[in-house]
Amino acid sequence: MAVRISHAEWQGDLRSGRGTVQLGSGALTGDYSYESRFEQGRGTNPEELIGAAHAGCFSMALAAGLAKAGYAPRHIRTTAEVHLDKTGDGFSITEIRLSTEAEVPGIDEATFMEQANAAKQGCPVSKALAGTVIHLDAKLLAQAVAGRA
Repeated sequence: MAVRISHAEWQGDLRSGRGTVQLGSGALTGDYSYESRFEQGRGTNPEELIGAAHAGCFSMALAAGLAKAGYAPRHIRTTAEVHLDKTGDGFSITEIRLSTEAEVPGIDEATFMEQANAAKQGCPVSKALAGTVIHLDAKLLAQAVAGRA
């Protein structure tokens, strides 16, 4: 199976240091710092990257599940809200809130929710983050009368 590689480099101490992250594919290189992680500074941070990975993984898992069930989604948009909170002497990702909207012709609300929940449980990033509470708010945007794919 596939092996994905990313890189990070940090220079300096925690508060005044600076770092860069880079995806192995070269598709993204970004700066990060104390300010971008714990405050509102410019740059990216590990939690934002986890959120992007989770939103992408969930969207693909939902599309796969819908297709397997005989539905062809037109559009799936997912946002992952990753909560980094002070816990004890350090910090933890305490929860992730996935919000998704999908346009899936011919599907009913109950079937859509079943597929969305299965995607939340089954996507590899959700599995990797199993120690974190993951909430899901799923919204079906359009219900067409047309049949299955």
